Amino acid sequence: MTKKIDEGYIKFNCDWAFKPLQINIPEDLLFYRDKLHELKLIGHFEDLNIGYGNISIKTDNGIIVSGTQTGHIFPINKESFTLVTKYEIAKNNVVCEGPVKASSETMTHAAIYEVNDAIKAIIHVHNEEMWKKLLHKFPTTNTKTAYGTPEMAGEIKRLFNDHNFNKTDNIIIMAGHEDGVISFGRNLEEAYNILLKHF
Repeated sequence: MTKKIDEGYIKFNCDWAFKPLQINIPEDLLFYRDKLHELKLIGHFEDLNIGYGNISIKTDNGIIVSGTQTGHIFPINKESFTLVTKYEIAKNNVVCEGPVKASSETMTHAAIYEVNDAIKAIIHVHNEEMWKKLLHKFPTTNTKTAYGTPEMAGEIKRLFNDHNFNKTDNIIIMAGHEDGVISFGRNLEEAYNILLKHF
């Protein structure tokens, strides 16, 4: 029970404007999020009352990401997403607007989008079996690096410098975020299929 006690909590400064979203939430974002929920790759720890896993896409308006503590919602709704309009990794600050605050993993998503413009979709899930199977077999973050921090963003950049993701599946294993696995791609279908190959 204690191993996931750190899960789901926002570690960055969140400048949040609570208001209805002014942009369209694509149907495939809802579709793939619910498929991941059905597989229990995104969900909710009942005993801890906290959510896990998140999903995002990069648009011309900013990053659309699932909101913090929305893992229990199924089927997902458009009010469970927010738009990140600005972020500053070095200052540990995220600016977002929408019905909910941005996911606790937003800084990690932002770092991945920043290193490669071709990446337009990111999925972060939790699965102990997959995590153990892929740990150190795919690019893996430092065990001492906590999720949702500027340090994790730095780890993401290090992994992209050290590995050619064009020649391997687009997966990152979070050694310091137990059971945490990230996949990414040019769209959600690609990110989802990459993940399912190893599930």
